[in-house]
Amino acid sequence: MADQQAAPLVVGRVVKPHGVRGEFMVDVRSDSPDRRFVAGAVLGVGGGTGGATPESLELVAARWHAGRLLVRAREISTRDGAERLRGALLTVRPEELERPEDPDEFHDHQLEGLSVEHTDGTVVGTVAGVVHAPAGELLRVSVSGERRESLVPFVHDIVVEVDLAAGTVLIDPPEGLLDPF
Repeated sequence: MADQQAAPLVVGRVVKPHGVRGEFMVDVRSDSPDRRFVAGAVLGVGGGTGGATPESLELVAARWHAGRLLVRAREISTRDGAERLRGALLTVRPEELERPEDPDEFHDHQLEGLSVEHTDGTVVGTVAGVVHAPAGELLRVSVSGERRESLVPFVHDIVVEVDLAAGTVLIDPPEGLLDPF
């Protein structure tokens, strides 16, 4: 699990340039954009469509516009520079994340890779990811010994315990929840 935690975490994706002075639109993928996208913040850059892009960006300004965030970075001063960032993923290192105040709240990367077990000790599989749906979060569980995944609602009635130290998620699913479609 340590290797997964060392990987950068995506907090946004560059959608397109905006204007002629290097500003660009960002599709935010962070629960705390007000902390991530502020003047002086440094974000890693992965990908992009137009050749050489900087490895990191120091943000100069950010503001909301039409449901997306408009961002300016010190390294980008032209529309062409912003165009090269199109599709790039903006990242932070896991150690830069604040610890959640609520003990029942977790960052996605903390859950990914944990063993999922029934309350009776039967291993169900592994957390492959977290789906953020409008109705709440779902654990995407890769079922052991099968080539399929199940979605498990991340609610107290079903997810009984998360033990990061032991590397386990204990679940008590209702009948049929883990059955194949």
